[in-house]
Amino acid sequence: MDSETLRRMQAPLKDQYRADPEAAVITLRARGELDSAAIACKVETGRALAVAGLHPATGGSGLELCSGDMLLEALVACAGVTLKAVATALDIGLESGAVTAEGDLDFRGTLGVDKAAPVGFRDIRLTFDIKSDAPQDKIDALFKLTERYCVVLQTLTKPPAITTSIRRS
Repeated sequence: MDSETLRRMQAPLKDQYRADPEAAVITLRARGELDSAAIACKVETGRALAVAGLHPATGGSGLELCSGDMLLEALVACAGVTLKAVATALDIGLESGAVTAEGDLDFRGTLGVDKAAPVGFRDIRLTFDIKSDAPQDKIDALFKLTERYCVVLQTLTKPPAITTSIRRS
């Protein structure tokens, strides 16, 4: 895909969202069913069923997906797609590229071993490795705009208000 094709695809959406800002607000949903036989949750991904379970560091078998891994995978996917979209929009040729996310967890917090240990990621590192002949100022703009427009990255760096509830069925 080239920048002109991308602009043509996005132009009517941008026009619609300028004319009707509420049309741009979409609610995404994720749903999972608890597994009755294992400590696992079957998550509907829209393409397949993903079974998430405990990480081996918390007693899991390693056969199910770890939700922490899934969070990092979502970050990599969003950052990679955003980088490609921005590169396309700016006519920056990328010969190749990779995105890596690493996160540090202290499982003492998750297991309740140490109440002072945090539950969740302590640090996350997102790295882009690209091969391009573009000048450095274009690469700098690519990086800046990728950071700015990556939904998952922005959600993690500027967390939204989250409400939780439990209901009986």
